[in-house]
Amino acid sequence: MTAEYRVVVAGCGGMANEWISYARKHDEIEIVALVDLRPESAQAMAKKHGLTCPVFTEVSQALAATAANLVFDVTVPSSHFSIASTALEAGCHVFSEKPLAETMAECNEIVSIAGRTGKSHAVMQNRRYDPRIRSLRDLITSGTIGRTGYLGANFFLAPHFGGFRDAMDSPLLLDMAIHTFDQARYISGADPVSVYCQEFNPPGSWYEGNAAAVCIFEMSDGSVFCYQGSWCAEGAPTSWEASWRIQGERGAAIWDGRDMPYAEVIADHQESGPFLHEYVRVEGAEVEMAETFHHGCLDEMFRSLAEGRPAETDCRDNRYSMAMVLGALESARTGSKLSIAEFIRGA
Repeated sequence: MTAEYRVVVAGCGGMANEWISYARKHDEIEIVALVDLRPESAQAMAKKHGLTCPVFTEVSQALAATAANLVFDVTVPSSHFSIASTALEAGCHVFSEKPLAETMAECNEIVSIAGRTGKSHAVMQNRRYDPRIRSLRDLITSGTIGRTGYLGANFFLAPHFGGFRDAMDSPLLLDMAIHTFDQARYISGADPVSVYCQEFNPPGSWYEGNAAAVCIFEMSDGSVFCYQGSWCAEGAPTSWEASWRIQGERGAAIWDGRDMPYAEVIADHQESGPFLHEYVRVEGAEVEMAETFHHGCLDEMFRSLAEGRPAETDCRDNRYSMAMVLGALESARTGSKLSIAEFIRGA
């Protein structure tokens, strides 16, 4: 019996294990080929997961030799545009690791090809699929703190990766900030309007490029999102999920990225005009999810195909998260405030 989803996995590095382990749990998904520039990597991955499918060095070869209808793109960012365009033009849906692509022009072209071919292209934004961030978002959308005016995210860590990140021009913004920027869009339900960014490389940094940044985004709901981050910040680390404060007209929602979120809002029945209000604490509600993080995002991607709708992280939506990253870099380069809409159109 032929499986509903016949998948080519492109890229057999460590992250592919997450994608393959998900596929192996579902009878409707069959992995029909593995692709890697190093055949031995693909062969090792096949052996590890008990796969008997053929191995290729090019996606085009795998698509020509199989009846695939879906590609998992788990390759390096520089390959994402080539993989996506090849697979979409061949009539396959694409589920991809972040980022959507390396340039705004490539992001726009992927959106265009997906629209023209009628195929789905969705991006892995695994941090949306955390019960705690869903709880935080519920505090906002339920009106607990009233209309939102400000979102702030602090991200301060000091990972000593070694390798390519140490040599990147903008390791924080290019490799990590997409997660926090996409989280901000998810929490607020708003899209970026403009950005002003300054990136720099602090004393003590072991990165060749700028490992720290401050970004100010105007959002489509009138709020302001401020990002402060560093990847060479020794001491008092934040969570990888960042530390959040969302300020509304009636109070604030807080999430440290580790525990459950909560809000503090103005207590009812107070006399008008006190110098300082009293506040009541509202705990974030527990959110039940069958799958979380990578597997939660993949669940949503496959549901979207079954239901014939765009995925939550469809390329048309994810383009705005990428515009925050690439727009911040352009703002830092020029030293000026940048219109996101003009930046996307001009790419």
